[in-house]
Amino acid sequence: MDIQQKIEKIKEEIKVFDATSDYELESFRIKFLGKKNGILTFLFKELKKFSIQDKKYFGKIINNLKKQVTEKIQLKKLKQQKNIPHFDPTLPGIYKEIGSMHPISILIHRIIELFSKIGFSVVEGPEIEDDWHNFTALNIPPEHPSREMQDTFFLYNNTDSLLRTHTSSVQIRYMKKHVPPFRIISLGKVYRNETISTHSHFMFHQAEGFYIDKKVTFLDLKQTILYLIHSIFGDITKVRFRPSYFPFTEPSAEVDIYFGKTMGWIEIMGCGMIDPKVLKNVNIDSEIYSGFAFGIGIERLSILIYKINDIRIYFENDMNFLRHFQSEF
Repeated sequence: MDIQQKIEKIKEEIKVFDATSDYELESFRIKFLGKKNGILTFLFKELKKFSIQDKKYFGKIINNLKKQVTEKIQLKKLKQQKNIPHFDPTLPGIYKEIGSMHPISILIHRIIELFSKIGFSVVEGPEIEDDWHNFTALNIPPEHPSREMQDTFFLYNNTDSLLRTHTSSVQIRYMKKHVPPFRIISLGKVYRNETISTHSHFMFHQAEGFYIDKKVTFLDLKQTILYLIHSIFGDITKVRFRPSYFPFTEPSAEVDIYFGKTMGWIEIMGCGMIDPKVLKNVNIDSEIYSGFAFGIGIERLSILIYKINDIRIYFENDMNFLRHFQSEF
């Protein structure tokens, strides 16, 4: 192919070229104007072989082609810029709210993380329970105060169903279907009419753990509780166990932590060895197996950690309050 044919082919290619992106424009420029392998660059080098007269003639044509390539690239870029919406750099930026976890959710995840490290699995259960799982199986007789209507929310059309008063019902459901040993932690909402207590409303979150195996002792329970408290409040936190009563554990204890001379000892949770009657209700032989259980209110724990004065703020969706919790606990 002689130089005249090459020039005609290049003219046609430049004429029909149409770019839709910056990448295609750059490829077009390199193809014709590239310093090493550009088509027009190569033609200029070929002119060395021609006579002076032909050099002037074809050199003028090649320069014109180079000009056409450059103009076509500039026009395409200008057209692309016109399609871009006008940007005013003096306008303020569009603020995007940075999401964060709710302090209760942060603490729930923290508890799950801590107990997963010592072999506990997370199990969930229904918030609407029946009488047997919520009370009877846990050795809570009909005359127990927690069954009274002012404390428990029974469903209007079914007096055997209620909003669970504790997550201990999950313990019963799990033990019925599984054979020991097991270590379980269950977390979720519970419902009680306790307007005079620190909950000051009808719903709060609770975490309950239980461990059943051969030769489980109160020492195992105590070490587990100390692990939880020291992991959250620090190793130097003072902890004490006080004898107490729960119908589903025997012996039972309340757990207090010391918050200095100003606040003194504050109760944070209850615990105990699972009552043999509870094990019998779920067909676990108490002569072979023993276990412990504990329950803790998430809101109560969170109030102490974050030094919150009013528990109701957790449920008011106040963005100024929630912004304080953008990092993990």
